[in-house]
Amino acid sequence: MPSSQTDYYELLEVSRDADDKTIKSSYRRLAMQFHPDRNSGCENSEAKFKAISQAYDCLKDPQKRAAYDRYGHEAFQQGMNGGGGGPQDFGDIGDIFETIFGSAFGGGGRQQPRRGADLRYDMEIGLEDAFHGKTSEIEIEVSQSCETCSGSGASPGTDARACNLCHGHGKVRAKQGFFVVERACPNCHGRGEVIEKPCHDCRGEGRVDRPQSLEVDIPPGVDTGTRIRLSGKGEAGPRGAPAGDLYIFIHIRPHAVFQREGTTLLTRVPISFTTAALGGSVEIPDLDGETNEIDIPAGIQSGKQLRQRGAGMPVLQGRGRGDLVVEIAVETPTRLTKAQKEILQQFRDSETGDECPESRSFFDKVKDVFGA
Repeated sequence: MPSSQTDYYELLEVSRDADDKTIKSSYRRLAMQFHPDRNSGCENSEAKFKAISQAYDCLKDPQKRAAYDRYGHEAFQQGMNGGGGGPQDFGDIGDIFETIFGSAFGGGGRQQPRRGADLRYDMEIGLEDAFHGKTSEIEIEVSQSCETCSGSGASPGTDARACNLCHGHGKVRAKQGFFVVERACPNCHGRGEVIEKPCHDCRGEGRVDRPQSLEVDIPPGVDTGTRIRLSGKGEAGPRGAPAGDLYIFIHIRPHAVFQREGTTLLTRVPISFTTAALGGSVEIPDLDGETNEIDIPAGIQSGKQLRQRGAGMPVLQGRGRGDLVVEIAVETPTRLTKAQKEILQQFRDSETGDECPESRSFFDKVKDVFGA
């Protein structure tokens, strides 16, 4: 069992030149080891815990530590420390409870006003709106600060008063064995004040539900999943606490012509087999109101993709645009006149096989494999 004159540095198992962080760390370790709740019924552990707590109370205070380093234990005797027989409290109780039981028992002071909840609003827009950007007006029902009491929760002409149980601190203390435990005041729920005459409209909450109209600026280039934050437009906090935020989540409706991949626009364009064979061009309308003319090279095949640089979607909060990608689909005619059939028959009669090298290559492979 440590005596009342045991060296404080020895009790805390640190050197005399140890810094504050080392001293605190060692104290926490020893406090957990010898805490009475962990060593039920052990008098030696309780005495050790008191001794290390007394040592830490001295060494954590720069003035007390300086006096102890100079005079030792005598610094706290015969009135040298303003009277008393040594440090009387048992260390940093908040540190002990936070280390052993978690932060729920630590700290003091009234609870901070609870911020209002964040809200979500899902907005569906067309691809054209996503291309150009727009300002849209929405209406939502949300808790807002009560106009009658200006968010205080008290009836007009009255004010909240300090809680008579915690005297405005928001917390009360109760002795439990060796320790004093601090918890939220049950009378004011940690606010530190009570309302004797609640506002009739908001019933003391300081907020009421009512419709609110808001303008939302949608920038060019937004995509499905884009989130727009409206600061302070969420649910009002109780009794004048700050409001939360409103988050607008964007959803793009499917488009009849274009599909979208990031800033790239894709579309599938059918062309006649004569255009595919001879080459030509097609015109694709732009979301900007312009027309994109796409050159079709002679001999193009179905599935071939042609890219038009800078004809896609705008870059969100940036410069430039993505690309337009056109996928070619060669369409075989299904309705031919007699004259057209005759022309095609003449063309087929004149074929040598060199006109379609891929087809010829395939059938050559078939002959090699099967000997046909």
